[in-house]
Amino acid sequence: MKLKLLASTLLFGAALASACATRPPVPAQAAKTPFVIEEDLIGDSIARGEFRTITGVRRAFTARLNGAWDGRTLTLVEDFEFDDGERDRKTWRLEMVAPGRYVGTREDVVGQAIGFQDGPVFRLEYDLLLPTENGRGRKVRFRDVMAETQSGAILNDATVGWFGLRVGSVSLVIQRAP
Repeated sequence: MKLKLLASTLLFGAALASACATRPPVPAQAAKTPFVIEEDLIGDSIARGEFRTITGVRRAFTARLNGAWDGRTLTLVEDFEFDDGERDRKTWRLEMVAPGRYVGTREDVVGQAIGFQDGPVFRLEYDLLLPTENGRGRKVRFRDVMAETQSGAILNDATVGWFGLRVGSVSLVIQRAP
């Protein structure tokens, strides 16, 4: 009986760990043509999205994006407006280090972000310092996947992990600004 309980516990633990460690899947709506970050995020865009936690907290937002490519680095300015009125500005700098490979920074990223082309999608993985009430912040792991749809919209889905456990997610749809 104890052996069966131990085996079940280990199997459950392995399934939980693998579910937390996996990257977001390629969205079903992804177009067959690759999403290329230095082409598809240039200019002005508007994103609508939501941050969700496993505790049920939901925080919707709109972001105005402006991307510029200088031949080596994508600079993407993100102006966030949350539905509760909070505003924030973040600026990504993603440098191409090899074809389809990037390293990047943003004000709240701990260390460097790693970006890479993965078939029709672009993946970006990074540690981020989320603000906390005590002011010290909490380091979490983001794993983003970006894909273009047949209609030209860009889908960005992310999983958020803390100590190897999935604690949240972010989903947004990016459209070219009119």
